[in-house]
Amino acid sequence: MDRLKNIWPWMIVPMVAMQATIFVDYWGDFSENTWAVHVHYWIATAWYLFLISQPWLYARGRMSAHRTLGILGVGLAGAFAFTSISQLNRDLVYANYVTENPGANGPFEAWFFYGIMIAEIILISAFIAAVIMAVIKRKAIQDHAWWLISTVFIVMFPAMGRGLQWVWIAIYGFDVDIDVVVMTPIYLSQVIIILMVVAAAALLNKLRHPATYLAIVANAAVFFMQPLGQSRILQEILQTVIKA
Repeated sequence: MDRLKNIWPWMIVPMVAMQATIFVDYWGDFSENTWAVHVHYWIATAWYLFLISQPWLYARGRMSAHRTLGILGVGLAGAFAFTSISQLNRDLVYANYVTENPGANGPFEAWFFYGIMIAEIILISAFIAAVIMAVIKRKAIQDHAWWLISTVFIVMFPAMGRGLQWVWIAIYGFDVDIDVVVMTPIYLSQVIIILMVVAAAALLNKLRHPATYLAIVANAAVFFMQPLGQSRILQEILQTVIKA
């Protein structure tokens, strides 16, 4: 049985998870978001819809439409990666602001935003690698599909991490001394995402696939966000590169 023909309804699950967790962060201050944030949000949404549409077309045997949309999808993936990279400057602005105004952003210190930048660079790199592999493996349908499907889990962290942080802040508050809202929801988001990777891989019998390993390792890297963000060497590199 070709399990790919039944995968498209399951692709709605990560789409809903992403939208639900980013809802407050994006729609809560919609009018205050920059144009770059709006563009990135809608391109990310389009990517998730793309990954629902492609297996749906495949399941119905509409391979001509599937291939045409796939060509457009390469451009969409490039736009997603580009707009993701463009968001790094915002994190640097926050890092500099917190450094100059200690306590002005509650319990969040500069290292947190440096850590976010490093985590996002790792995840964006993994996303680009997965898309490239999907293109290379386009004639091997099972491999091609799983490389693409894995990307939904690779890029889920920023939305889910922020969403869970809003929940923690609503519960515990936003004071300088309440550091439970900083990394605890981030760790929880990664546990959830990695479990989703494993569940999807098991469903498609891809537990030992390179795309599975990549998605798990890229998300596991977020667990090291604090020590990486606190590295003075990495902070100086980010200050130099992102400002350049």
